[in-house]
Amino acid sequence: MYKIDRLTTLMDRFSLSVKMAPLNVATLVVLSGVDGKPGRLRFRTDSAGFDIPSSNIVFAAAVDWGGQSNPLIAALPDVVELDLCQDEETVALIGLMQSELAAQRCGGGSVINRLGEVLIVRMLRSQIELGSTRPGLLAGLSDVRLSRAIVAVHEQPGRNWCNEDLAQIAGMSRSRFAELFQATVGEPPVAYLRRWRLILARQDVTWGDRVDHIARRYGYTSPEGFSRAFKRHYGKNPISLRA
Repeated sequence: MYKIDRLTTLMDRFSLSVKMAPLNVATLVVLSGVDGKPGRLRFRTDSAGFDIPSSNIVFAAAVDWGGQSNPLIAALPDVVELDLCQDEETVALIGLMQSELAAQRCGGGSVINRLGEVLIVRMLRSQIELGSTRPGLLAGLSDVRLSRAIVAVHEQPGRNWCNEDLAQIAGMSRSRFAELFQATVGEPPVAYLRRWRLILARQDVTWGDRVDHIARRYGYTSPEGFSRAFKRHYGKNPISLRA
């Protein structure tokens, strides 16, 4: 059975960087188990730094993936933990990262960053599979039906979506879809669409795109309407943000 990809659009839109870092500025650590092998991964979204004896650390890294502007990062718990004891593939991946660190060969930093991206993806997969007890994007992506609608919004933010369209993608009635989306994600579908559009629009503004092009790209009827929506959300006009 075909499964939708709930992460690729987010991975493509938010640049991910994983760099080795001292414990006091790290946001990701891998702790050793009783056998000395990687036993547990810990990732912080609330702040940087860990108060852990360095003897227990396999490696520490600073992860930058858009911060709280990334809706998936914002939806994660303050601290994410992943048990590696039964996860041979992830342990092997960490082994490759350790090998690159020890060898210090040319391009090692780039290799570690790429492997770190894979490590983060595996962590996020586990979080989606586990689900979430609090409303947010993580909980929405964990729901098989809602995730289809959310991914559609992520992939086509400029489309003129309505609840009926998204409910059909989710395979639900319109009323049930709207009710479940609100309870699971914490906001109505149209509000999530609006917020996702503005997140992408802010990126485009900072990249130097023209306001009228951005407005058309994300389904606004005019540049003026887009600018008003942008100011309501971010407290400033898009032009001033670029400056």
